[in-house]
Amino acid sequence: MQNQVGIKLGDEIKLNLGCGGRPLEGYINVDMDDLSAIKRRYPHQNFRDDLVLVQYDLFNLPYENDTVDEIRAEGLVEHLPFKDEPRFFYEIERILKPGGILYISTVDFEMAAKQWLLAKDDWQDFYRDDADAIASNHWFGTHTYEPSNRWGYLTATFYGSQNGDGQFHTNCYSEAKLRAICKKINLEVVKIEKFQWKGNRDHMLGLTATKR
Repeated sequence: MQNQVGIKLGDEIKLNLGCGGRPLEGYINVDMDDLSAIKRRYPHQNFRDDLVLVQYDLFNLPYENDTVDEIRAEGLVEHLPFKDEPRFFYEIERILKPGGILYISTVDFEMAAKQWLLAKDDWQDFYRDDADAIASNHWFGTHTYEPSNRWGYLTATFYGSQNGDGQFHTNCYSEAKLRAICKKINLEVVKIEKFQWKGNRDHMLGLTATKR
């Protein structure tokens, strides 16, 4: 665990928190897993052997106050329990420098709920997480990401895929909640975008904010 002195790349400090299978060039990529574990989690992706992943404590990041230029957290905050939510956001406020940028993407829970209510209530089978089920996109008896059935992939939008540790969803967000959080921690919202995960599923929110 690297928790004493944070890495710095070049003149700026840019963090990619909870990077998972999406490490970024020029960023300090932070995840709960090391590179070997990431390769097991994402067997169909290619990762450079010299890729550096650090396992920082998200609630005690090794940077001084007002020193970090940019923080990205894509698909992370829905995995944080409600009790840890303030610890995370106040830590972001602490290390982000004035004028620094925060970018977060997360499930649009309001849209997901509307989608779930409109879908067909047709439960078919118990959830499975064996290798064959994962390979065939098995979701409660369905084998598709298509959201017509409440108990297919839509349910995973709320609760996470649950195929492995760290994949559970334990929190939820709406546009109004993100705006309220930013106000509480002295960030100014630049924009909130709506998009779909991987272009064809999961209604998402993308927040860009800057520290006052």
